[in-house]
Amino acid sequence: MIQRVAAWAALTAVLLLAATGSAGAQGEGGIAVGAHAPAVIVNDLDGNPVNLAGVIGKKPLVLQWWATWCDLCKELLPRVRAAYDAHRDQVEFFGINVTVNQSPARVRRYLQEHRPPYRTLYDTGGTSTRAYQVPTTSFMVVVDRSGTVVYTGTGGNQDLLPVVARVAAR
Repeated sequence: MIQRVAAWAALTAVLLLAATGSAGAQGEGGIAVGAHAPAVIVNDLDGNPVNLAGVIGKKPLVLQWWATWCDLCKELLPRVRAAYDAHRDQVEFFGINVTVNQSPARVRRYLQEHRPPYRTLYDTGGTSTRAYQVPTTSFMVVVDRSGTVVYTGTGGNQDLLPVVARVAAR
């Protein structure tokens, strides 16, 4: 239990620093490009489990780790929306809320106001955060149809559209 609390405290510190830091660059930390995407189970906002194994290896996938307090995530939202609008039929989009200083009610208010285009997951246990070695909020992972990670990046200025177009076309 103490190790789990310490791990969450460390993650909280990293996420809070990242939320106020610079925009970051592609490939900074996180799961390695070329790795097989972990098939984790993360709950949605209603507490229903969502098994990413149902998508990984079957359809391309875009994952974003975000929080309501993350300015870089807000900056990134138009780019995520553009990729979604262009490829929503070929690619699955998930926004994974990291739950640090979050509540389901706060996340729902944010979703109502900002209307992100992805299906929202609420990672209370940090399962996906650990599996994907998430270094910060605004972390993006794009997975191709075979289940291989083809892109990772952080920050609000990531150019997602060409990457998503590539995995959608394969």
